[in-house]
Amino acid sequence: MWWLVAAAATVVVVVVAAAVGRYVWLPTYRPGIHSGERYGIDVSNHQGRIDWNAVRRDGIRFAYIKATEGGDFTDAYFAANWAGAGAAGVDRGAYHYFTLCTLGAVQAANFLRALPLPDSGGGYSVAPAVDLELAGNCKQRPDAAMVDRELTTFLTTVEAQTHTPTVLYVGEDFAERYPAASRQHRPRWRLRFLRRPHGDWVLWQVDGLAHVNGVHGRVDLDVMRP
Repeated sequence: MWWLVAAAATVVVVVVAAAVGRYVWLPTYRPGIHSGERYGIDVSNHQGRIDWNAVRRDGIRFAYIKATEGGDFTDAYFAANWAGAGAAGVDRGAYHYFTLCTLGAVQAANFLRALPLPDSGGGYSVAPAVDLELAGNCKQRPDAAMVDRELTTFLTTVEAQTHTPTVLYVGEDFAERYPAASRQHRPRWRLRFLRRPHGDWVLWQVDGLAHVNGVHGRVDLDVMRP
């Protein structure tokens, strides 16, 4: 029976090690960064109220803040997060969640209504971004040509006002169904769990389980290249 005891002990050790990794080590993990790179977070109403001064003191230098979704939704915490991050000296960028149920021009208008223009006061200091994922999207799945057309309309409309290329965050599920999204010639925000991505990227989402002072619960940790 000794082998049963040994096997059970091994299982316990593995489970404990996994729990320590997930709940103790992983939330505090920050990858090594190269010269000119900096740590950031991306947030939405899911994080609730944020103490941006505490975020800044914890080494976070930029934040992507959810502004809008689809054609008529504005994140309830966008204005507060935008003002709070700016007052704390955290560089700000806004992002839009792109839905497959609404025309690109309508979504662009919604985003631009919420997006402060760059200026010496309330404007953005890092480029706007668009979030392309199927998870949480509407149930419609239009053909690839339509999605490519509507996404292109969204991007060109936004960029005509912002005068800067929009950063693309393309989830794996979205890329598999709509590969044209990955061929858009825009800066890329890549998700790769813990490991530095290969290829061209300006933003790296490290994980979604980070602990950052000033944020209740877990938050996405990002790295930005200069």
